[in-house]
Amino acid sequence: MFDTLLATIINWLEETISSMGALGLMGIMALESCNVPIPSEATLPFAGYLVSKGELNFHIAAWASAVGCLIGSIPSYYIGCFGGRKFIEKYGKYFFVTKEDLENADKWVEKYGDWAFFLCRMLPIIRTFISLPAGILRAKKKIFFPLTFLGSLIWSYALIKLGVELGEHLEDILPLWHKFDEIIIVSCFVLGCVYIYKHAKKLKKS
Repeated sequence: MFDTLLATIINWLEETISSMGALGLMGIMALESCNVPIPSEATLPFAGYLVSKGELNFHIAAWASAVGCLIGSIPSYYIGCFGGRKFIEKYGKYFFVTKEDLENADKWVEKYGDWAFFLCRMLPIIRTFISLPAGILRAKKKIFFPLTFLGSLIWSYALIKLGVELGEHLEDILPLWHKFDEIIIVSCFVLGCVYIYKHAKKLKKS
């Protein structure tokens, strides 16, 4: 079922980019950065494949992708900024989030946040959702958004370049490439279970 769903999404991505070019790529990346789980690990190498065929310009594709990421990050950030923290403070216990978690997160952002968010823009899966917690934690906008763009630009150049290098062999390699998505999802699930277990015990004591 997972493979079928992933294949459907990938077909839609390829058709959109093929027909709309850089604008289609920008729109897809904007959706991804607005918390829609679209695998850029499939989107960008395919854009690179089109670059290798002369149907897209390499630099235009990379910059369109990064601009799309920035555009999608803006609403996600402000949703977290204006609604997320109050919601978490009031209902966080039902999601195993304690007041101590928020306080620790604030300290983490104060000390490491800006560059940590930059690095998260270059991590599969995590990069899709990072703007929402950035808003909740009130990351500094004048730093967060430029670093979002820069991290996304690096990510875009790297994966588009991969698609260019793979060229006509991309279709044969994509199934293996998507295995990385599955590994990441399973890892996140295991870590989530550990998180819930530890926080359930903490909330029960309090």
